[in-house]
Amino acid sequence: MKFLIIGWDGPDGQKKRPIHRPAHLERLKALEEREQLLLAGPFTNQAGSLIIIEANSLTEAETFAKEDPYFLHGVFERIEIHPFTQVFPDPEST
Repeated sequence: MKFLIIGWDGPDGQKKRPIHRPAHLERLKALEEREQLLLAGPFTNQAGSLIIIEANSLTEAETFAKEDPYFLHGVFERIEIHPFTQVFPDPEST
């Protein structure tokens, strides 16, 4: 099942982001190696980031998000997690 994770930056998010970026990217890379990372990246208006993952449950997606260095160290002030259904492009056609 796919989950959309939105991490909203806190007031010091932009200052803290470069400090915790290597650990954050390391976790995303591990997820990518398990073919569970569909996409990830920051918003260009510096409001936060978007991550879409494959997980077995909402609990698994929440655990992943809450253990991310950006959340643990205050880059993300809050996170939102939503189950997500991909319609386009058709995931069955690839």
